[in-house]
Amino acid sequence: MATVTLLIALAVLALVLIASAVRILREYERGVVFRLGRLVGARGPGLVLLVPIIDRMVQVDLRTVTLNVPPQEVITRDNVPVSVNAVCYFRVVDPVNAIVQVEAYREATSQIAQTTLRAVVGRAELDELLSQRERLNAELQRIIDEQTEPWGVKVTTVEIKDVEIPKNMQRAMARQAEAERERRAKIITAEGEFQASERLAQAAERIAREPVAIQLRYLQTMLEVGSERSTVLVFPLPIEMMKAFAERPGSRA
Repeated sequence: MATVTLLIALAVLALVLIASAVRILREYERGVVFRLGRLVGARGPGLVLLVPIIDRMVQVDLRTVTLNVPPQEVITRDNVPVSVNAVCYFRVVDPVNAIVQVEAYREATSQIAQTTLRAVVGRAELDELLSQRERLNAELQRIIDEQTEPWGVKVTTVEIKDVEIPKNMQRAMARQAEAERERRAKIITAEGEFQASERLAQAAERIAREPVAIQLRYLQTMLEVGSERSTVLVFPLPIEMMKAFAERPGSRA
């Protein structure tokens, strides 16, 4: 009876050892193997065999990770307080360095992203933050990627998602935009008046060369006004036109 019990115990122990020695890794996973604390290397994907009790394996996911950078309170270069948040996309390209060179690569990448976001936004003015976001995104990606490269982490994209501005600053910006629109409207009106004055000057020169043109213009104006509705029109009559009627044939002695 004791022999049977011993055999059962040995069989169970053998099954446990075999289960601990066999690992199956997916296509997007890698295993970093340590043997008695010393690095052996990366294994996978597929079936991985380990030496029971001696080997230990740490799994690493190679898929792209979406990291939300929490809102950061920053003062821009022109002394405007803003709240900025972003999203960072990164993936592990070297699983060995991701485990050996840094304690927790996800947390470390998050802290680097937050620090870099505050630094880059603090060096930019508010207008740059609002209008040149692509340049700031590229600068953020470059700086974060340089710092995470020794960890085997590749930062592919960093995007600033939202910029919150204080209410009083929003009102000031709205007034500034309204004043800018009014300035443009006045400039356009002035340019129109200038062009109209040039045309009037050209028309005056033409009328000066041909005095009868003003009479034709009077008659045309009367026709345009009288065609719409019954109106009484009073307009000055040039003296030259009266002279034409006064000088009749046979009026001279």
